[in-house]
Amino acid sequence: MDKYNNRETIKNSTFLSTFFSTSKDGKKTLSIRAKRWIVVIAVHLLFFLSFHIDIQTLEGTLNGSRFLGFHLIDIFTAIEVFLATYEVHTNVLIGTITIAIFYIFIGGRTYCSWVCPYGILSEIGEKWHNTLVAKKIIKERKFDHRVRHVFLAVFLFLALTTGYLVFETFSVVGILSRFIAYGWSLALVWVLAVFLIEVFYSRRAWCTYICPIGTTYGYIGKISALRVEWNDNCDHCMVCHDVCFENQVLELTKAKYADEKKAKGIEREYVTGADCTLCGRCIDVCHVDALNFDFRLKSLV
Repeated sequence: MDKYNNRETIKNSTFLSTFFSTSKDGKKTLSIRAKRWIVVIAVHLLFFLSFHIDIQTLEGTLNGSRFLGFHLIDIFTAIEVFLATYEVHTNVLIGTITIAIFYIFIGGRTYCSWVCPYGILSEIGEKWHNTLVAKKIIKERKFDHRVRHVFLAVFLFLALTTGYLVFETFSVVGILSRFIAYGWSLALVWVLAVFLIEVFYSRRAWCTYICPIGTTYGYIGKISALRVEWNDNCDHCMVCHDVCFENQVLELTKAKYADEKKAKGIEREYVTGADCTLCGRCIDVCHVDALNFDFRLKSLV
């Protein structure tokens, strides 16, 4: 992408071009999107190698794992287990606290864009979906993203009343994670079905409207230290809205707030929405460098 000379909207950018960025002096580097994909692939390669050749680095799956012997437990999974069994195991408690502290520092929903394996599939599906919409083969369908909180409550209620982790039957994240670590499963048919729904019906439907894992990490994201920071270089071109996974978090970039910010002397402001995945796509396309990652606690270091 050459964001300084082009408007890198989804429609105007090829998929492969989004993995490279051109600097002001014309040098090409890996984009944040490319770095995210490398991190996701590396994480799951470690899961795969730890099981198949027993390197004992990152063992297990995203639900529960051990990194160099330290327990790591997905927060939503831990809540499900507690509600289903009414028990709190020491290893589960330690692993959950470790994960919570980690994401408090690096951003709650970074899990969705920097760790989750379905995120990569969903981004591919998103590109196909947008192409079909542009060609008027299908219609764009959007729903209220707040419905995800209802799904979270429903799955937790089912765990409480049935004593069974019902969500894990449908979790495309868990199914993919187990497939990568342990091998083929018929449950992959469900992952394909969800992917096709996102391609032909609603863009990134699973991540935006259903997945309670991302919703849980979003709650942590409200207080996390790593954030996207906006500055008043912004010319309100709205390209960041076009490429954002969860563009409701970028309301502060809209022109209608410009006079209000100027009157209050606001030159910098954090994107604090819980739905922000810190995917960096807004940073990749901002031609005036009005958006960047910032660590909110750096003044204390």
